[in-house]
Amino acid sequence: MLNHFEITFKSIIRDRIFHGIIFSALIFLLIPSVATLSMRQATELSMTLSLSLISFILLLLSLFLGGTHLWRDIERRYTYPVLSWPSSRSAYLVGKFSGIAAFIFLVALLLGGVAVLTVLITAGIYPPERPIVWNLFFLSIFFDACKYILIVAFAFLFSSVATSFFLPVFGSICIYFVGNASQQVHDYINAPATIGISSITKNMATFVYYILPNFSAFDFKINAVYRVPIQVSGVLMTGVYFVVYLCMVISVATLLFEKREMN
Repeated sequence: MLNHFEITFKSIIRDRIFHGIIFSALIFLLIPSVATLSMRQATELSMTLSLSLISFILLLLSLFLGGTHLWRDIERRYTYPVLSWPSSRSAYLVGKFSGIAAFIFLVALLLGGVAVLTVLITAGIYPPERPIVWNLFFLSIFFDACKYILIVAFAFLFSSVATSFFLPVFGSICIYFVGNASQQVHDYINAPATIGISSITKNMATFVYYILPNFSAFDFKINAVYRVPIQVSGVLMTGVYFVVYLCMVISVATLLFEKREMN
């Protein structure tokens, strides 16, 4: 598994996508100028734009790498000589996934450093009324990366059975939108003011809610921007949820990949 991890990580580093990420980091240079348009909340706007830009870049990475990496190796028959090594298909899939996950964490760390400089520049121009809580800022970036690693896991799940890149890519996009909306839909259906929905529909919606990922649990941008404290128990619950859900998706992906016929 370590060999597959190392090969995957190095291949991504050598790929043009890494240079594209470095170039996209230049967009952060425009954020202080845009943030200064709001003189009263320049720092808050700078943090919001920085976190949103990081989230957007990580989304593109998770869709591109997760949706095409495994499928491309199968399509180009790169997997056939690799799977002849004395290692299982599960080790191959988990190694490739781990390489992509480590790369996403690395990109989140690099972009987070650039975002810190951006916020500091903005705060130097228009000092904020309240001090910046950096641990909330980094916590938001960390769990944002966790969210997109879950999307990569779903992309690998779809790739383990797909014969084209359409299912991994568009399936991951659907998971992204559904995961972001699942909490709102659940709250709406189960709200006391909501009428006209049968108990069967509510039970089915609740069942689907617990199966689908809840990406709202990973969103701490509001806490970071407006210094809203987070309970330690909430952070731990989100971390446990991430680990358990990730293990479940990857386990199903490896099971399907083990049974897949390679023609």
